[in-house]
Amino acid sequence: MLDQKLQLKLSQKLSPQQIQLMKMIQLPTVAFEQRVQQEIEENPALEPGKESDEEEFKQSDTDEQEDEQREDEVIETEFDVDDYLSDDDIPSYRTQSSNQSPDDDEKSIPYASGKSFAQYLNEQLGTYRLDEKQSEVAEFIIGSLDESGYMRRPIPDIVDDLAFTRNLMVSEDEVLQVLELVQRLDPPGVAARDLQECLKIQLDRKEDHRSSLAYKIIDRGFKEFSKKHYEKLCDRFDITEQQLKEAIELIEHLNPKPGASFDSDLQSVEQVIPDFTITIKNGELELQLNSRNAPSLHISKDYNEMLKGYKESKNQTRDQKKAVYFIKQKLDSAKWFIDAIKQRQNTLYMTMKTIMEKQREYFLTGDERNLKPMILKDVAEEIDLDISTVSRVANSKYVDTPYGTMLIKEFFSESMKNEKGEDVSTREIKKILHEIIDNEDKKDPYTDAALVKELKAKGYPIARRTVAKYREQLDLPVARLRKELS
Repeated sequence: MLDQKLQLKLSQKLSPQQIQLMKMIQLPTVAFEQRVQQEIEENPALEPGKESDEEEFKQSDTDEQEDEQREDEVIETEFDVDDYLSDDDIPSYRTQSSNQSPDDDEKSIPYASGKSFAQYLNEQLGTYRLDEKQSEVAEFIIGSLDESGYMRRPIPDIVDDLAFTRNLMVSEDEVLQVLELVQRLDPPGVAARDLQECLKIQLDRKEDHRSSLAYKIIDRGFKEFSKKHYEKLCDRFDITEQQLKEAIELIEHLNPKPGASFDSDLQSVEQVIPDFTITIKNGELELQLNSRNAPSLHISKDYNEMLKGYKESKNQTRDQKKAVYFIKQKLDSAKWFIDAIKQRQNTLYMTMKTIMEKQREYFLTGDERNLKPMILKDVAEEIDLDISTVSRVANSKYVDTPYGTMLIKEFFSESMKNEKGEDVSTREIKKILHEIIDNEDKKDPYTDAALVKELKAKGYPIARRTVAKYREQLDLPVARLRKELS
């Protein structure tokens, strides 16, 4: 049964302009420049620079009859040419300026191109005598290697893929035979199926490899070696601790990721462009917004001349009205975009200014222990903005400080109480924890329970599970895996 009723309710919805503004605030410098360039290309009423250059405007050639009446109504009732032409007032966008000079332009660093890892391996295949079938299998195996140079796919899957994708029927033994050949290529350890095989291949290249203690440890005691059960290794191979230490030193000089070392030289390094710069002058902090976030834009004067011509015209034809309607849309869009850029600049500057003041001691000293507890809500309440807006700024922007370029969200952290009842940043506690582990006796590293006692002695009473959580966040292993031989 259908039931119809009236219901009143209040709802808050963002306008399309507000949504676009939020997206612009979230963009980092490089993406923002691309967005500005896109808008300039799409809107002929918007031009870069402080003064407009002469540019020919081509009128739209739309002849849809159904829109003509609506366009006339809009022009007559909502569009006043005088609102867009003013001899007395200077538009706000004309008063905006940028202190960026040509000398401040960021120059991109060109990256040299070279051979890929797969090309490097395929070229080495030319030194072996392979028939057509073996060559195709070898190329397929090389194409299946991951970024670290490992062949992670099972042999049966390789056989199936060769049959379905290349119509090449091979047996598992034939694939294994070619795989062993690929494993002879450089760098040593390439095409291994796991870390144990990778280390064995590299040790296999050395003299007296199979009789060496290092090879025996990897071949028959890899599980104990990976878990650093040194006592069990000494008992199994009947060796002294010194002999074990020498063998481990040899293993530690092997490359666990043979493919990564080659690819790292060819990969383009992502260039981080700071959105802010903080400097110290005469003991005071100074904040600057990257000038690339403040482009100089203006409205095309050609559009202004067209509006003047329309206003002064005595016989205003329908085509002129349609052209003016089109101009109105482009002018509104251009003015909104310029205002949006200004709002973006103000939002970014206010947010970073508040963060800088709250973390003043850190920016003056560079000591992470001076970082104060701070969450997004603290900054949002200070500048009367929504938490989501502050989050957009913090999660995507970088600041250049005297101590390096950092992501803004790194300055945010929760708080904990020390033994004096004072609020301290969790980053400060992690810093102390890292220092304790760095300075521990590696022969007998601290367990998590011992770390709790060490932190408590320094004035940070923390539970053991919290210490374990912070240790994992710092990517530090448990005590047994931190143990080293003397």
